[in-house]
Amino acid sequence: MNSFTFTQAPAVDAAVQESVAHDGAAYIGGGTNLIDLMKENVARPTHLIGLKKLGLDAIETLPDGGLRLGALATNADTAWHPEVEKRYPLLSQAILAGASPQLRNMATDGGNLMQRTRCYYFYDLATPCNKREPGSGCSAIGGYNRIHAILGTSEQCIATHPSDMCVALAALEATVRVSGPHGERTIPFEDFHRLPGTTPHLDNTLMPGELITGLDLPAQGFEKHFSYLKLRDRTSYAFALVSVAAALELDGNTITAARLALGGVAHKPWRDQAAEALLVGQPATVDTFRRAAAKVVEGAQGYGSNDFKIELARRAIVRALKQAAEMNQELDSNAFLNSNP
Repeated sequence: MNSFTFTQAPAVDAAVQESVAHDGAAYIGGGTNLIDLMKENVARPTHLIGLKKLGLDAIETLPDGGLRLGALATNADTAWHPEVEKRYPLLSQAILAGASPQLRNMATDGGNLMQRTRCYYFYDLATPCNKREPGSGCSAIGGYNRIHAILGTSEQCIATHPSDMCVALAALEATVRVSGPHGERTIPFEDFHRLPGTTPHLDNTLMPGELITGLDLPAQGFEKHFSYLKLRDRTSYAFALVSVAAALELDGNTITAARLALGGVAHKPWRDQAAEALLVGQPATVDTFRRAAAKVVEGAQGYGSNDFKIELARRAIVRALKQAAEMNQELDSNAFLNSNP
């Protein structure tokens, strides 16, 4: 780990000014990802700006009926908050499917959005990686890529975004609130994370010096029909091979609104609005769910070791939508893998 300086910011404006004043500065909240990156010399900030004194940890109801999550609220506090559990259980379920209790107690909501990929080669300084060193090449393409992306990839990068929380936030159409050198602004969640394209080293659309201050959830929480299905190698502390956030509104057996987002398959949480449109107005049946799943994976591409993810994603989508419709929340991955939806 390289040497660095550290200051504790007393307010948001001071934190932003501190960031602008120091080349190589980075914000640090819980530090659950940044410290790992620093230990491996993947990230080398020269100055850290502590955020713990900013007070951005409240979770409060908005006038329009939505909910605001402070950027420094911990993942644990968010998942177990009574309003989140009651009105946004999809989000609560997704958070609790991620990491470990110890990490959720430290990790912040804003920091969760800023996680870097868990690509093997990104962490291995001895291998080329366009995310780490633009223009050096992508070792995962043609290498061992079992955990890598099948959607939205480019010739530059096939890494995946690791967050569970962000998959639910994509499905719920959250809004990211930021403050920076040019003032405050909001970013629709769909526009926050980037696909790799020709700039895989850029994970999001934040401008230099901008700081996440909160997340706004709309009033509609899909609390009656939802499911977060996470398929992984082990049920304790493992990243998703494929995860699905499914949310439905039903009138009898007819789908009147639908949200569908995937994790573990792309450089960003993958929401497919075309597949959602295929669900609306249709009966909540397996045949309907299969058509939506086929739409999601129709442009998927495997790279060898991860070819299995295409079929896994298709099956996971059908299973998650079925669970959401029936509110059957069991998460038996093995039972799913042996089924034929």
